Amino acid sequence: MLAKALSSALIGIDAYFVEVEVDITSGLPTYTTVGLPEASVKESKERVKSAINNSGYSFPDDRITVNLAPANIKKEGTGFDLPIAIGILSATGIVPQNIINKYLILGELSLDGRVKPVNGSLPMALAAKSAGYEGIVVPFDNRREASVVREIPVYPVKTLHQVVDFFRGFIRIKPEKADISAIFERDNKFEVDFSEVKGQEHAKRSLEVAAAGGHNLIMIGPPGSGKTMLARRLPTILPPITFDEAIETTKIFSVIGMLKKDQALITKRIFRSPHHTISDAGLIGGGHIPKPGEVSLAHNGVLFLDELSEYKKHVLEVLRQPLEDLQVTISRAASTITYPSSFMLIAAMNPCPCGYFSDPKHECRCTHHQIHKYRSKISGPLLDRIDIHVEVPAVPYKDLMGESNTESSKEIRTRVESARSIQSQRFIRTKIYCNAQMSSRHIKKYCGIDEPSSSLLESAIDKLGLSARAYNRILKIARTIADIESSNEILVDHISEAIQYRNLDRRKQFP
Repeated sequence: MLAKALSSALIGIDAYFVEVEVDITSGLPTYTTVGLPEASVKESKERVKSAINNSGYSFPDDRITVNLAPANIKKEGTGFDLPIAIGILSATGIVPQNIINKYLILGELSLDGRVKPVNGSLPMALAAKSAGYEGIVVPFDNRREASVVREIPVYPVKTLHQVVDFFRGFIRIKPEKADISAIFERDNKFEVDFSEVKGQEHAKRSLEVAAAGGHNLIMIGPPGSGKTMLARRLPTILPPITFDEAIETTKIFSVIGMLKKDQALITKRIFRSPHHTISDAGLIGGGHIPKPGEVSLAHNGVLFLDELSEYKKHVLEVLRQPLEDLQVTISRAASTITYPSSFMLIAAMNPCPCGYFSDPKHECRCTHHQIHKYRSKISGPLLDRIDIHVEVPAVPYKDLMGESNTESSKEIRTRVESARSIQSQRFIRTKIYCNAQMSSRHIKKYCGIDEPSSSLLESAIDKLGLSARAYNRILKIARTIADIESSNEILVDHISEAIQYRNLDRRKQFP
């Protein structure tokens, strides 16, 4: 007898439907799985057989063929266990076929019939909603993330026996419902705040400008000057994550199983800080079966690269495509997968190998050649994609011990949100969301300057040795500073401040 159950699998962070066909015919007892199954799918035979027997049902001693359609895409993971078991029980007449056709089913089975969680239940629930299914049956531990998808009932189950009784109409399962507002209110709190940072007013101002315009930023300073402390507080002044952004970010964590057990949704801007020993595949994504890397895990958030010069040069170079395209494309012989990677890059580095070049209180023992070699690890094309360069000097003792009225993250975030609101209106009919994404055409349209500002910028380029690539960056930054101050025009003060954020373009910075 032939039976069908509906399930789902993943390509990238999106789900596609898999029709699990089970055919049971007379013959010698065999079990065959076709449809390009990976090893974990082939091993489902033993899990399914034991789960059915230990749940009180009889596993048929006949010829069983399981087909996973479409058969031209490789299937991986353990999420097909439950739909295969339901298909077998439907083919033997225990579960009615007309009922299971209405539901998407996913779950891994243990040998005693318990249903274990799987990766990717959120994108699968989104796919089920789009296809108009009556509901989706998910493992109990996946109920929270799947239930954030509105307008589709999510039925959490714990055992195979419970699923069978549900489909036979013997029991009712209450659909899981998520209170989105409560989730955002409960989880959207930060443990750090800018009010805890003493001194470094110039660096804090640069982070505010970076947050307001979505600009990438690099901090250069000696060890212990607070670069990491400042970077970790950047998410606290970024605009709150929207529901659509939260769904997109959560999908990435869902497909690789990084959501916490009781976590329904990621409601804060992600902050990722990989170690400098990371590989290019770990940073950008990849593997035999491609998985998202750190640039995708930081989607809609912040990617912080501390000790930038310690990263392998070829690892840093792979950042150029995601910084430019806001997505990563990973190509393999069998498939090409694209992951989103729209993030703010915040980098930190010492000015030299010993860390004390240009520090007035410590003598630098590095040679000219050592400093040049140290900084040359960061290529011009990568540096060109970082708008703001700022020096972070050591904090004076009086600032460290003094009682200062430092602004809180909430106060700074208010100005950032106001500036982002102006940009949203400015780019309302484009695919641009912030000033950092402006092209030359947009700069020409929105970054016009008057004669005094033009003279100042010309003088800076000539006298300070600013590179040609700094010109557009300065105009972008000045536009953001003007937005923070709610100014329609870019003024001389805005240009003057923007010039200060291009330290690495000054010839004197490279000995």
